[in-house]
Amino acid sequence: MNTISYKTVSANSQTVTKNWVLVDAEGQTLGRLASNIAYLLRGKNKPDFTPHVDCGDNVVVINAEKIVLSGQKATDKQYVRHTEYPGGQRFTTPEELLMKRPTKVLENAVKGMLPKNRLGRELFRNLYVYEGAEHKQEAQKPTKIEIKDVK
Repeated sequence: MNTISYKTVSANSQTVTKNWVLVDAEGQTLGRLASNIAYLLRGKNKPDFTPHVDCGDNVVVINAEKIVLSGQKATDKQYVRHTEYPGGQRFTTPEELLMKRPTKVLENAVKGMLPKNRLGRELFRNLYVYEGAEHKQEAQKPTKIEIKDVK
């Protein structure tokens, strides 16, 4: 009798191949775009995905100021931060944040979709968000992908 044994492939930092991916955020909905970017950063689109390893791609996002928020989220949603002083709670809407720092809105959304641990912080460092169509990662030659085709 011929028995076949299968081995589970578990990736590690030496066996992972990290690619550079370019995503255009123009006209994309914030939440859907952020979940797809988190999916790429995590590496869930790869066949050798391992939950405890950084096996995702490096993602470069351009045109972050042209993202769209559905419904009344631009004015009704609130970001809360604290200055660490008594009575130091500060509130900001996405509309105000898009005017001051457009990249921060997308970064907040993606960061909230990554694991809340050391791995999540390591994965977040693989994200590069830019306001305009220009970016500093030309030397890495990122491949442009359609975000709809990620999953």
